[in-house]
Amino acid sequence: MKKVVEVLPDKQILVERSLEIVKDKIQTAINERGQCTLALSGGNTPKPLYEALANEALPLEKIHVFWGDERYVPPNHPDSNQKMAREAWLNKVDFPPTNIHPMPTSSGNPTADAEKHSTELREFFQCGAEFPVFDIILLGMGNDGHTASLFPHTDALSVLDRLITVGSKDGQPRLTFTAPLINNSRCVIFMVAGTDKQPALAQIFSPSGDETSYPARLIQPVSELWWLLDQSAGSQLER
Repeated sequence: MKKVVEVLPDKQILVERSLEIVKDKIQTAINERGQCTLALSGGNTPKPLYEALANEALPLEKIHVFWGDERYVPPNHPDSNQKMAREAWLNKVDFPPTNIHPMPTSSGNPTADAEKHSTELREFFQCGAEFPVFDIILLGMGNDGHTASLFPHTDALSVLDRLITVGSKDGQPRLTFTAPLINNSRCVIFMVAGTDKQPALAQIFSPSGDETSYPARLIQPVSELWWLLDQSAGSQLER
């Protein structure tokens, strides 16, 4: 695994660097395989990246967009990760509707919707019983060390045989990529900003941290792992 940790001066430069890497990885995927599969994250940190992507001349017909996790709410709900990405990027450009693959959240049964999306992924990637291989997975990290909807001390952390499982935050269900699915990707990019992330980052980068308490430690992809941190998040790691 290639692991790169970069501490950028501020959040704006963090976004600019993320844009640079994402554009490069998109082009590489298209050059090598004819298309790019990109899984988006929610949260405040990546939103400016999506807004920046809306201003880029990208070969949208060759890009397929997914989500690494989703709150179990309707697509038009203010908390929806899909809604945020659509408003920041996808609705601003001529993105082919068939290239957008949101997680289903409308059946009233999160477990059934997780299974449905797993089937959708297997059909799209034509991967049979194997795990799909995403080109790029974008991730954030909470101040509790969670990533996607893999929260500390929850059952979702131990799911190793499925693509999608049901995560839980304060009793509210969420759909999420499992750790093995994330780790099977070609490139994982964490975008992390804010001083409140320092304690969790210290545990995640520690040689002896606990994955159950700090789930972002579970993310060890087979190919490339990028940690892009702003100065306020990553300053302690530079010492």
